[in-house]
Amino acid sequence: MLETTIAGSLPKPFWLATPRLLWAPWAQSGEALLEAKRDATLLVLKEQEDAGIDIVTEGEQSRQHFVHGFLERIAGIDFDHKVRMGIRNNRYEADCPTVVGRLRRTGSVHAREAALARAHTTRRLKFTLPGPMTIVDTIADAHYGSRVDMAMAFVIQFDEPAFNVYMDDVREWGVAALHRASEGLTCTTAVHICYGYGIKANNDWKASLGSEWRQYEAIFPALAASRIDQVSLECANSRVPAELMALLRGKDVLVGAIDVASDRVETPEEVAATLRRAMAFVPAEKLFPCTNCGMAPLDRGIALGKLAALAGGAALLRRELGAA
Repeated sequence: MLETTIAGSLPKPFWLATPRLLWAPWAQSGEALLEAKRDATLLVLKEQEDAGIDIVTEGEQSRQHFVHGFLERIAGIDFDHKVRMGIRNNRYEADCPTVVGRLRRTGSVHAREAALARAHTTRRLKFTLPGPMTIVDTIADAHYGSRVDMAMAFVIQFDEPAFNVYMDDVREWGVAALHRASEGLTCTTAVHICYGYGIKANNDWKASLGSEWRQYEAIFPALAASRIDQVSLECANSRVPAELMALLRGKDVLVGAIDVASDRVETPEEVAATLRRAMAFVPAEKLFPCTNCGMAPLDRGIALGKLAALAGGAALLRRELGAA
């Protein structure tokens, strides 16, 4: 009960990439870069275990960015011709690779990283990948002419921060794209939908959303009716009405109890308080304490403190409930 996990990314050590940046440049190249990625993956696995996290990730240590890291191994993507474009409904700009031909996998994507992580932890392992809608929002299309056609070209799973921006599209084709992405999978499937990394553009956007953030209200019914097993959401220090979680009845809910937009490390008591609020709408056996989003832009020491707080808060609540 109350198994802890994280949304996905963790800060990279300075000897792998420039700290506290998204799309941070690598500090190594060639074989040295491959070795540094491997070492960083083993390090973050151990740090999560030491902190008491139950379901660990490889921390996306081998990816410069959670979307573009995946696309580096997809044919039809041209990284030599990037386009500066607005993403997440023009919330901020990014240099995005161009789709120049039919999108197709030329082989397994991230298999090496997944195998490495699986071989070096005995804990349950979660592996995160970008979802179709978020991918098509982070690339420049010079081939398909249709975001829907482009999204349906992928067979993947599922980080979807774009779901909080294009709510009508979620109902019209976003969930269908997730179903296509999950075809043939026998593992537990999850979709992560948050309000973004703790960067200025996202923080400014959230400040403009008013006293209540009700984006989830428009999309949770479609997700509750979907074949996806789990929904990961933002809760800590957000203005999301907690009662919206009741719309996910029947699903496992990964409740964000760690604020990734703040350098302040939560106390275990604060984490437990967030989880208690969620338990008014989500049964304890369906609740998984989590982070609001990835922690890639944070200082490593701060991220480690937040991991420990997450595990500590869940442990407090388990003791209250009399669970092991």
